[in-house]
Amino acid sequence: MIKHFGAKASPLDIQSYSKSQHWDGKKFLNLEETKMEMKPKHIPSLMYKQLFQKQGRTPSIDLPIQPFNFDAFMAPSSVAKYIWYGHSVILMRIENKTILIDPMFGSDASPIAPFATKRFSSNTLNLIDELPPIDAVLFSHDHYDHIDYGSLKKLIPKTTHFYTAMGVGRHLKKWGVNPQHITEFDWWETLDFSNDIQISFTPTRHFSGRGLSDRAKSLWGGWVFKTTSESIYFSGDGGYGPHFKEVGKRFGPFDIGFVECGQYNELWHQIHMYPEEAVQACLDGQIQKAIPVHWGGFALALHTWKDPIERFTNEAINKKLEFSTPLIGELFLQNTMLHENRWWHQYE
Repeated sequence: MIKHFGAKASPLDIQSYSKSQHWDGKKFLNLEETKMEMKPKHIPSLMYKQLFQKQGRTPSIDLPIQPFNFDAFMAPSSVAKYIWYGHSVILMRIENKTILIDPMFGSDASPIAPFATKRFSSNTLNLIDELPPIDAVLFSHDHYDHIDYGSLKKLIPKTTHFYTAMGVGRHLKKWGVNPQHITEFDWWETLDFSNDIQISFTPTRHFSGRGLSDRAKSLWGGWVFKTTSESIYFSGDGGYGPHFKEVGKRFGPFDIGFVECGQYNELWHQIHMYPEEAVQACLDGQIQKAIPVHWGGFALALHTWKDPIERFTNEAINKKLEFSTPLIGELFLQNTMLHENRWWHQYE
């Protein structure tokens, strides 16, 4: 169990964080005041609901994952290709490069808790074995539902380089990644990943931490990918705020955006958006076509598993936002996505 924690921030780590204007000497800060409304008095009720009121919060059967087609994914293409593997796992093929975002393929989002938070799909860790060599793995932050020990160990031998939020690299080093293969980002930093792809790290309204003593000891954020012909946004986790307009102003418009939609509650509303806010975030960020993520993988909040996608699609239609809802594991291109596919209706 201890291995899952990752690494604590060392004095040398803390010294390196001081170069960020978002570090106050003890922790990283959001761009605006952000807090959780959850108090100790709320915990007994939340625990009871989490453990015993499970109706509708998970699918009655495992959600299937479309088989990976290696040849189709690797075939030359003038536009980017994508696969969503549930929750926030995104596999992309851009300019002949393979990029993987928040590759938490593990079966349990609470590996150090007394009770497991099981994934809605089975045998997902084995999917990594089918993937091609990976040019870049990116981590938006260090929460257990975005980075897990089992997935990381499988990814090390097939990944060229890891890009992370500032501070997340210490976990990777402890788990065996060569420090020379890790690059950390502060907010708004940009790197020329290749001659054809530029990667930038953007702010979110969230927090970080894998234990009792490392809260906000690493940064959190989203990712932007720019090529000569395409612009892609991955929002990362977080509450609604003015940063979406700023991202759109600096980097938009975006051809496609993967936007957080799920695991919300009124007690932690400032760190996870409601689906209607996710739609507004897309409009603020100048996203031309939206893919809602952070759902379809785990029950980390008390809403039903379908609530995020139902509310998002209804609001998107109301606000005339173009969107798509691909199957888990489905290979898709921007111009082949259809929002009429409400596949979750066939599952209870």
